[in-house]
Amino acid sequence: MSTHVRHPIWLPALKAADARTFASLYAVESFARATVSSVIPIQAYEILHNEQIVSILYTVVAMLGLSVTLFMPMLIRRFARRWVYTAGACLLAIGSLFFVTDTLAGQLAGMLCRVMGASALSITLNLYIMDHIRKTDFMQAESLRMAWSMLAWTGGPTLGIFLYTRFGIYAAHGVVAVFAMALLALFWTYRLGDNSSIRPGKTRPVNPLANIGRFIAQPRLRLAWLIAFGRSCFWTTFFVYGPLFMVITGEGKLAGGLLVSAGNALLFMAIFWGKAGKRFGGRRTMTFAYFAMSATLLAAGFVGETVPLLTGAFLLCGAFFTIALDALGSTAFMRSVRSYERSQMAAVYRTYLDFSELTPPLVYSVVLVFFGLGSVFVTLGLLAAVCGFVTWRYLPKSL
Repeated sequence: MSTHVRHPIWLPALKAADARTFASLYAVESFARATVSSVIPIQAYEILHNEQIVSILYTVVAMLGLSVTLFMPMLIRRFARRWVYTAGACLLAIGSLFFVTDTLAGQLAGMLCRVMGASALSITLNLYIMDHIRKTDFMQAESLRMAWSMLAWTGGPTLGIFLYTRFGIYAAHGVVAVFAMALLALFWTYRLGDNSSIRPGKTRPVNPLANIGRFIAQPRLRLAWLIAFGRSCFWTTFFVYGPLFMVITGEGKLAGGLLVSAGNALLFMAIFWGKAGKRFGGRRTMTFAYFAMSATLLAAGFVGETVPLLTGAFLLCGAFFTIALDALGSTAFMRSVRSYERSQMAAVYRTYLDFSELTPPLVYSVVLVFFGLGSVFVTLGLLAAVCGFVTWRYLPKSL
């Protein structure tokens, strides 16, 4: 019928979102976060002059960020995903303004903005991915996303340290604002918010506590959370205590930045791990990665401060195996979550990152009272071994 004719408009001419779309967004976002990933802990240490208090600072920030993450579904429902994503990018830029004050209050506010911005970007991007990528393609799409972020996580930390030590605090954090604005421009170019399949649902909002209960009631989601938590704990430790370890042992700030950059340079291996997962199965590959990570961390802990560069080499080996979990781990969640509760469950799932930023510094602050800095890596190695056993025991072979 003539009344049912849809006249063409320019929006349908846009290329449909695919794995490359989300890989490019994540790559630019990674530049905004990676550039100061090594600067922030060093800056905090220069303000506080105590690694144990630095751990407490990270714990406080993670606790505050956790509450924001749990309420993210309500924000998405109220303001739509595109605006929550936009707010996340803006928070990264706002955080840089707080950091340049070079005060404890500014450090706390900047770290909190960074955590909230990362939470908003992570949850909304995952929802977009689940809407546009088929379940059978999740493993390949995630490995591509990790690989594309390699340049950011490789060059970013060293670039940040170079700018911080050579040109000062304004240069280091100013770059973050530039990348955050570039991310916004790219996101709105893709116009993901105009896709009808990703508009907020019309069901009644669910209480965040009820979302947690619903999540915990599903064994597959609990397992997916633990897998993500374990590998995220490694990166929290690597980014914070890796640079601190190099500074405290006398290797210098630049060595800390180079260590983080070298670990992130291994992200290109995400493509390899994606193929390994497809060839040998996600369960076998992730179990192997966890046990191998545990072994390298225990070795790093036992060497400790006696040979700092060897300890750094063991940490790099741990990063190599952790990238397998980056490439494959999120598929356990994406294949298990029900489509009608993606937003609510994605927010609870995302708490693995908040807890991985909260729990390790809290535990390490206690461990460091009794043992040296190498004990941090031993503690993490024991956690990795537990995660490896649980993954081998309970993750379905069909994954």
